[in-house]
Amino acid sequence: MNVLLKINYETEQPTVSARELHKALDVQSRFSRWFDSNKELFVEGEDYNKCTSSTIVNNGAVRELVDYDITVLMAKHLAMMSRTEKGKQVRNYLIYLEKAWNTPEQVFARALKMADQQIEKLKSNNAVLIKDVERMKPKEIFADAVSASHTSILIGELAKILKQNGVDIGQNRLFTWMRENRFLISRKGTDYNMPTQKSMEKGLFEIKERTINNPDGSVRITKTVLVTGRGQQYFVNKFLKE
Repeated sequence: MNVLLKINYETEQPTVSARELHKALDVQSRFSRWFDSNKELFVEGEDYNKCTSSTIVNNGAVRELVDYDITVLMAKHLAMMSRTEKGKQVRNYLIYLEKAWNTPEQVFARALKMADQQIEKLKSNNAVLIKDVERMKPKEIFADAVSASHTSILIGELAKILKQNGVDIGQNRLFTWMRENRFLISRKGTDYNMPTQKSMEKGLFEIKERTINNPDGSVRITKTVLVTGRGQQYFVNKFLKE
C-alpha cells in the first residue's frame, strides 16, 4: 500500500501532522481555517496538541509553521467528515495502519522497546547516583552513618571518632569546648561536666547512674554522661561544618 500519510510512532499513541492530513485530503480552504472550524469537535490535550512544523520557502530559508499533533482516531474522523474520495482513501489507510499497529508482533515489539527504554532510564539514574556517591566527601558519608546511630557513647569516644575524621580535637579539648558553648555545666561542684538543661531538652545526652556499695556499708552513686545518637549527629554536623 502506498504511503498516504506519515505516522509518528514516537509518542504514547500514534499521531499524525494536521498539516500533512490537510494536504493528503486535498482540502481547498486554508489550513488554519479548516482546522479551526473542526477542532471544536475535539479536546485539546487528548485528541490534539499544538506544535510547530517547518517548510522551505523560495529563497531556501526555513519557515516555522503552526501545526498540531493529532491522534489517528481524530485523523480518521476528519477524513470521514471530508466526504470525499480522498477522505475515504485516507481513512482506509489509517484503519489499515491501525490494524498493523495492533498485531501481536507489533504489540510485542513495542513492549520490548518500552522495556529497553526503562532499562536505559534505570542505567542513567544509577549512573547519577554513583556519581553523587563518588562526589560525596568522606565527612558527609560519616555524618550520614552517624545519623543512623542509636547507641549512646562516651564523650571521649566521640572525640576519637571526630579526630579520625579530620577534626583536630581530643577528649579534654572537647570537654572544654562543650563547657564553653554551654552544653555541659562549667560551674565547679557536684554537677560539673554534667549536661545543661538545654542539652537534655534537646536529647543530646543521657546520664547513666550506677550504684556502688562500699566496704563500709555506705552507698555511692556515680553518674556517667553519654552522647545519644541524636547528640552524635548534632555534634558531628556542627564540627564538620566549621
